[in-house]
Amino acid sequence: MNRKTIRTGVYSKESLDFGEVYAQFIMHLKNNTGSATSFLGVARLESADGKRKIKNLVMESYEKHATRVLSKICGELKKKHGLTDILIVHALGKFKPGDPVVLVLVASPRRAQSFDALEEAVERYKKEPALFKQEIYLDGTSAWIH
Repeated sequence: MNRKTIRTGVYSKESLDFGEVYAQFIMHLKNNTGSATSFLGVARLESADGKRKIKNLVMESYEKHATRVLSKICGELKKKHGLTDILIVHALGKFKPGDPVVLVLVASPRRAQSFDALEEAVERYKKEPALFKQEIYLDGTSAWIH
């Protein structure tokens, strides 16, 4: 996987190697970077309310919209927080508990900038792009999660 081909956006689960994306991001840090932070979102074993066990998580998307919105988020946060780099990569497909689903990487001159931007990026990617999450429970029922 080449960093030049992985940009912020949504990708099929099969086309992503989150470890490689992370390694490429770190290898291309700019001179004025003093902090690099990351968030790895992982498919959970329990529903948000903790009452049901999850067998699978299914992530779907309006891909063009989601990629465009994720790119917009990155551009806005880069400017707002003075970041040297930011990347949001979200996988689509069917996941088992423990599978990685989303990776947010932030680089900045100072750690406070990275932490603030990382938190904002995570909150925004969960609300703004056209991403749809379905939990499939062990009992065979399912629910779409907002």
